[in-house]
Amino acid sequence: MALQLPLQFEFNTQQTFSNYYPGPNLEVVSHLKSALTEGREQLIFLWGASGVGKTHLLHASCHQAHLTQHSTFIFSLQAGQLPPLRILENLEESDWVCIDNIDCIAGNADWELAFFNFFNRHRDLDKHLVLTANTPPNFLTVDLPDLKTRLNWGLTLKLESLTDEDSLAALQMKAKTLGLAIKPHVGKYLLTHFARDLPSLWRLLDDLDSATLAAKRKLTLPFLRQLLQADPDNTDSKSNPNAPTNFD
Repeated sequence: MALQLPLQFEFNTQQTFSNYYPGPNLEVVSHLKSALTEGREQLIFLWGASGVGKTHLLHASCHQAHLTQHSTFIFSLQAGQLPPLRILENLEESDWVCIDNIDCIAGNADWELAFFNFFNRHRDLDKHLVLTANTPPNFLTVDLPDLKTRLNWGLTLKLESLTDEDSLAALQMKAKTLGLAIKPHVGKYLLTHFARDLPSLWRLLDDLDSATLAAKRKLTLPFLRQLLQADPDNTDSKSNPNAPTNFD
């Protein structure tokens, strides 16, 4: 699934287009899938606020490319914790390279130059690149002018944030894949008391799934409140939107 490099990364096979809840982004996801299938875009730039599912769609893109027998490579960048530059060596041979949080290289002269050179080599070989960021390419605080220009060359797609109704539907869809039934009033309670971004919701569901299996009980509102009361670290999302959800 990934090139044999000193640092190996593989896409998450559980994050696919089929289990992504698009909500207001149905058309964007459709454009992304078409671009991947047809291979008409050498660069796809996917952006939106944190928690809207950019990382999920990045892994789904790798999964889609892999299904069509293309070589793929994926990795995520973190501000202040960039991997060694050697990760870009020979990466131009990969058909589809997917990089999460490309905005993290902004202002790092060594990374900007190295990525610029990789971009050119990769494009010259007619390969494909999918990038994600929190801002559109023309708003990136990249210092290297030629790199900023190149990041604007491809297809730019914006992901919109989910509404409350969309978040509830996404929560129920994800829960169903775990075999966990969440009634609307229970889902609304969770959305009121916890962070609503998708990654936080998925972590919460994993904890709730483990708790219900251990107790051999359904996820009812009384049981949910019991779990929350038993968790000494739990606080209402109004004071701490990233409240821990470990119910062990």
